[in-house]
Amino acid sequence: MNADKKLLLIKHSMPVLDPNVPAPDWHLGERGRALSELLAHKLVAYSIDVIVSSVEPKSIETAQIVAKRLNLPHEIIDGLHEHERRNVPFMPKEQLEAKVAEFFANPSELVLGSETADQAHARFSNAIDRVIEKYPQKNIAVVAHGTVISLFVARSNEMPFEFWKRLGLPSIVAVTLPTLQVEEDIENVE
Repeated sequence: MNADKKLLLIKHSMPVLDPNVPAPDWHLGERGRALSELLAHKLVAYSIDVIVSSVEPKSIETAQIVAKRLNLPHEIIDGLHEHERRNVPFMPKEQLEAKVAEFFANPSELVLGSETADQAHARFSNAIDRVIEKYPQKNIAVVAHGTVISLFVARSNEMPFEFWKRLGLPSIVAVTLPTLQVEEDIENVE
């Protein structure tokens, strides 16, 4: 790897999917914790200096496991949470994918949840900017969520909606700072 600083955008590990609990409140299960250990192993190569996460439990738990394994500081940052869709009931995978595709195709329209794609991107992008400003000259890992990571990466790299569908639980997108160009993406840590 070259000497440029990296921003690692990490989609959280596998949560326990509970249709009776809003997705922002989901926690990791045994499988998600085990995958977080594998994630930590993959991240060694990036010489991370700090790890931050969103406020959601699945993101915090993923980050805590990685931070403990790599002996890194962990901080929770406002604004890194998933697209606001707490008001959306649990839906089958195919139905969710169709709605998210519509969300990406119509970024200024409210098509899913309580936030447009443009609003979610602006919020997440502002949070990322604050993290980069707080930790200049550092390799930063951000544990967040698939939709907001995809919006952020797609707009910096002209990537299609299918990028969202490829990101596994967990996955890593390494971008070079300050250009935000994708250097590598690991769709699945297994």
